[in-house]
Amino acid sequence: TLHKTSSDKVARLIALYLPQFHPIPENDEWWGKGFTEWTNTAKAKPMFPGHYQPHVPADLGFYDLRVEETRIAQAEMAQKYGIEAFCYYHYWFAGQRIIERPFNEVLESNKPDFPFCLCWANQTWSGIWHGNPNKVLIEQTYPGMEDHKKHFDYLLKAFLDERYLKVDGKPFFIVYNPFELPDSLKVTNFWRELAKEAGLPGLHIVAENHSGVNDWNYQAAGFDATYRLKFPETRASWSPWDKPFEKIRNKLFDLLKIPNLYFYKKAVDDISLQAEQCSGSYPCIIPNWDNSPRSGVNARVFLGSTHELFRSHFKKALNLVKGLPKDERFIIIKSWNEWAEGNYLEPDLKFGHKYLEVIRDEIERIKK
Repeated sequence: TLHKTSSDKVARLIALYLPQFHPIPENDEWWGKGFTEWTNTAKAKPMFPGHYQPHVPADLGFYDLRVEETRIAQAEMAQKYGIEAFCYYHYWFAGQRIIERPFNEVLESNKPDFPFCLCWANQTWSGIWHGNPNKVLIEQTYPGMEDHKKHFDYLLKAFLDERYLKVDGKPFFIVYNPFELPDSLKVTNFWRELAKEAGLPGLHIVAENHSGVNDWNYQAAGFDATYRLKFPETRASWSPWDKPFEKIRNKLFDLLKIPNLYFYKKAVDDISLQAEQCSGSYPCIIPNWDNSPRSGVNARVFLGSTHELFRSHFKKALNLVKGLPKDERFIIIKSWNEWAEGNYLEPDLKFGHKYLEVIRDEIERIKK
């Protein structure tokens, strides 16, 4: 069995998981027959000298998430290298659901026997996958408490599954866009009451903080915890004298159709790690970032990511959680398989298993 729990956790590693690797009618209509996340991933081309593109998957290939064997192979790989759970992106547009099939099949089949949780990706779907962010495909709306009740009822089957990730018996649930959720305190309290009525001790609701504010009062907004994922405003600076010419350089990059460049080494900690760690504030780690397959010149591209720089990033996250209660030593990984955003742990042809090996080796080093 893959489903393991341990009271002696060095860290609880939760990998965000994108289900958009199978065709659906909506994507066929918007982008053409057979569109999946692989469509943009596979056709990506380098946009400047030394640009690592395309990213080609290794062991698992260009998979289809409707295939149970693929989902099992992913879970086996994650468990082997020390990932505790997948956090599946979940979509709810006032009752409309989309790309829900992979997780529904995980739930119905009881396979893989591997812990999971859900992240409500509550954002409007735009044409960003084809570089057209102003085109609205599905709007994220919040009709009111009756809709939140229906949403909770839909989630409850997952919350009650024995594989569902819990903190003190409370299901672990992420809200991707906490700042856009109207009356978030009212909604989260309502959901906690519904959880108790269903026989659960409550919910452990986590907010992604992309505001850039370190001291955001997430508890006042109704959340038990938060993690930070905020991009820096400043693009890569090659030397101290580069600063005065930043506007000229950026203009030149725009003319040459070069996306927004950042140095991985400088960017990752600023983006994802809080300056001070405390209970309820989880670090987030990023193996790489390059969403140029989706966004073209509007993309953000990290330069110079290596598994050794990722090791340094991961060590800082481990250091931040070591003083927390064992049940709360969460590290969020962005992500397991976001190939068209260039942030994934799954092996590719360039790096193989090196990023996964960093996670396994650092966990083992602390255990010794």
